[in-house]
Amino acid sequence: MPLSESSRRRRNVLLITADQWRGDCLGVVGHPAARTPALDALAADGVTFTRHYAQASPCGPARACLHTGRYLMSHRSVRNGTPLADRHTNMAREARKAGYDPILFGYTDTTADPKGLHPADPRLATYEGVLPGYTAGLVLQEDPRPWLARLGAQGFTGPLKYPDVYRDRPGLPGTALYDAGQSDTAFLAGEAGAWMDSHADRPWFVHLSLLRPHPPWVAPPPYDRMVDPETVPAPIRAASATAEAAQHPLLAHLLATVGRGAFFVGQEGPVSSLPDSAIRAARATYYGLMAEVDHHVGRIFDGLKATGQFDRTLIVFTTDHGEMLGDHHLFGKDGYFDQAFHIPLIVRDPSPEADGARGRLVDDFTETVDVMPTVLDWLGVEIPAVVDGVSLRPFLAGQDPAGWRQEAHWEFDFRDVRTLAAESALGLTPDQCTLAVLRGRRFKYVHFTGLPPLLFDLAEDACELVDRSGDARLASQELACTRRMLSWRMAHADRDYANMSAGDGGLVEWRGPRG
Repeated sequence: MPLSESSRRRRNVLLITADQWRGDCLGVVGHPAARTPALDALAADGVTFTRHYAQASPCGPARACLHTGRYLMSHRSVRNGTPLADRHTNMAREARKAGYDPILFGYTDTTADPKGLHPADPRLATYEGVLPGYTAGLVLQEDPRPWLARLGAQGFTGPLKYPDVYRDRPGLPGTALYDAGQSDTAFLAGEAGAWMDSHADRPWFVHLSLLRPHPPWVAPPPYDRMVDPETVPAPIRAASATAEAAQHPLLAHLLATVGRGAFFVGQEGPVSSLPDSAIRAARATYYGLMAEVDHHVGRIFDGLKATGQFDRTLIVFTTDHGEMLGDHHLFGKDGYFDQAFHIPLIVRDPSPEADGARGRLVDDFTETVDVMPTVLDWLGVEIPAVVDGVSLRPFLAGQDPAGWRQEAHWEFDFRDVRTLAAESALGLTPDQCTLAVLRGRRFKYVHFTGLPPLLFDLAEDACELVDRSGDARLASQELACTRRMLSWRMAHADRDYANMSAGDGGLVEWRGPRG
């Protein structure tokens, strides 16, 4: 619905992304170890989408889906380090059409388009570029130099370099070397909050991109011991990593190659061989890091209320992708299981038309690609025809849109053109190292370009432990899934110019939903 110019001038947007936060880890959805009072309060004042899924992983591809509103098969930035073509518009660029100067605190993990750049251009030496359209308020990359400089200024005596700053405190596994007020989360949230406080007299668009609960998994006190490892939910998995590996060749490859070092600084060996005690401890630390994020976003919400900005600010809280956290003997976000792609989404619309839906839990399937059109719709900006996602504003107003999708979709690209590791292990070319998922309420189908498919009957096997592909009793269901996936891919082919026609009277364009 169009907005008046006076209304648009007063509106703020706060897009908060955590990193690697599972969709089941919020108090509002009943997670037993969640310590998220600020986000639970936001949910009570907004709408929570309980079946929300990322369209890709890891960070770069997932965030490209978030910001462009397009599926991986459309934007084709398939891995960290894969360029995102500059021809794609995005949320920040479109928000500028409404007069906003979108500000970034954190990172977008965007690899620059090499077209027109010299091979020696430093932008091609990193996957951690800033998405075009954003103005950098404070960029915090994997090597977090601004934060390390602040630590040094605060008198921190530990190592001021990455990744050593994330080592355990001696004798206290899982406890960070720095204190709570010195953490990367405290630093970035503080800088963003101060900026918003100082700009209370004008409309703004802020993207706060927080690292946590992304590993390495160390947390400062009191978050390091906030959750007792003996009380955390046990991982969902087969009886052994060997039994798990029998499900599929890709899973066997991941179990053999995903290493501990990315999660625990200084450790070696595969994560699939971690003892149960280490998995429980890691889970407890992970939940503690979530509690820390919750505390600091709560500070930001309090600041918005104190400066009179809360009731004119659209707040979106989500993440890029999930985390296996020991489920299926894996850590990280690789593969096809729900834990790596089911993510949180809470949207708090301050508009009066949203009053009747406050506290609503929506269990329809929603996707990362829906966030961009939702924000643009709320700002009164025309949604580009090429966008794959659909605005969620009807849900925010308490409505149930007709013809809504009945499945979630995601893709995972496991090529590595630098090392050809998966290619060599699985006998594939890079372009064969891809999979696509159609995830319904009962059946989940995983199609591989160069490997056997998978089918899970979630009514009988909610934990995705038994592959039913090829089972004659489910042949009709497997065929139906493959047909729906083909139709989905065909309907979402690039339509930059497909619905335009040149002829008498000039250019005609049809604009509308894809199906």
